[in-house]
Amino acid sequence: MPLKYLLPEDQIPRYWYNIIPDLPSPPAPVLHPATFQPVKPEDLAPLFPMPIIEQEMSAQREVPIPEEVRAALARWRPSPLFRAHALEQKIGTRSRIYYKYEGVSPSGSHKPNTAVAQAFYNAQAGVRRLATETGAGQWGSSLAFAGQLFGLAVTVYMVKVSYEQKPYRRSMMRTWGAEVFASPTDLTNAGRGILAKDARSAGSLGIAISEAVEDAVSHEDTKYSLGSVLNHVCLHQTVVGLEAQAQMRLAGEYPDIVIGCHGGGSNFAGIAFPFARDKMNGQQVRLVAAEPTSCPTLTRGVYTYDFGDTAKMTPLMKMYTLGHDFMPPGIHAGGLRYHGASPLVSQLVASGLAEAVAYPQTACFEAALLFSRAEGILPAPESSHAIQAAIVEARRADAEGRERVILFNLSGHGHFDLGAYDQYLAGQLQDFDYPREAVEASMAGLPKVG
Repeated sequence: MPLKYLLPEDQIPRYWYNIIPDLPSPPAPVLHPATFQPVKPEDLAPLFPMPIIEQEMSAQREVPIPEEVRAALARWRPSPLFRAHALEQKIGTRSRIYYKYEGVSPSGSHKPNTAVAQAFYNAQAGVRRLATETGAGQWGSSLAFAGQLFGLAVTVYMVKVSYEQKPYRRSMMRTWGAEVFASPTDLTNAGRGILAKDARSAGSLGIAISEAVEDAVSHEDTKYSLGSVLNHVCLHQTVVGLEAQAQMRLAGEYPDIVIGCHGGGSNFAGIAFPFARDKMNGQQVRLVAAEPTSCPTLTRGVYTYDFGDTAKMTPLMKMYTLGHDFMPPGIHAGGLRYHGASPLVSQLVASGLAEAVAYPQTACFEAALLFSRAEGILPAPESSHAIQAAIVEARRADAEGRERVILFNLSGHGHFDLGAYDQYLAGQLQDFDYPREAVEASMAGLPKVG
């Protein structure tokens, strides 16, 4: 059996898959941060161009991908699907493990799948500059790349702990013309407010979102761009799962288990939503989101309304949340350090269509090394959570005397995370299971929505 399953370029999906019309019940409305009333399209106009707003609110099952976007995606798509023969042999499993490798993109992760779409629509609307946040830097570098493709300036507020941990991610952003600031900054009211309380704040995605939103709404030529969580972002990422379905057919297989790491939800949604449609149509498949124990949004959060940012500037979404005041520790999987989750992913988990697991970072780095030494690809720390989940599922199947077909999304490479690997190899990484008291304290600040 071949190791790699490729599709020709003309097999790049022509439509994004919108899961909303197939859900058992409509999503809960998004609420205005001041009135707590359902948002209208005009409420989002200061943040996004109208085509993005329409996609955010759309119930159209298949959304056409503009040819300009498909042409940009063709620089690296379709991404390869691999059968992990060497990993299977390494762990001695009878199960068959496949991975969809998104690290072949220019920025080395799945994030350009939505970055190029968002840059295209903003450029079409006459926007001059995009403001955004980033955790580990995969999203910031992807938007910087997309900005170059479509002639947009890009400003990135990078969570301070990742800004310091991952210097080459910010170098990549600047190489592609973006300006990058360590968040919290003294450039925004939101940042100055945080620094006044804690001058040494390590930052969080919630804080960086507040800064980017404030930047966007205070400049007429600027819009905001988000790399995860929102409906239109999950929509754009479904190219991953749609391609994977076609590639699995080429391999003559269908997965029993589909796995993605989970931070805000874009990576998991990208691989899982097309398979969720199959599940809602009667197919037997498990959908597993793997997150860190240090930021256990889906496994220990509450399914309720909350703000998407710390300064309470964003609309309220019904989602699994640890509270918008939640401050996660500075783990190396910076892309998974978010207090909330995609409302659509949250709805799948709440309805039992998807499930969530959490792992400590040392177990995930151990899985990453095992995978790297078997398959030759150094995974991003975020992706290592999906690898750990795949290994756990394979070993569970072996213990039960079963064979399983397991598919996971290897969402990016770890070439800019070698400092983290150095720490792990030196025995300097520590696990952090977030204290119940800290979670409860953060939950106390949840908004009271009727």
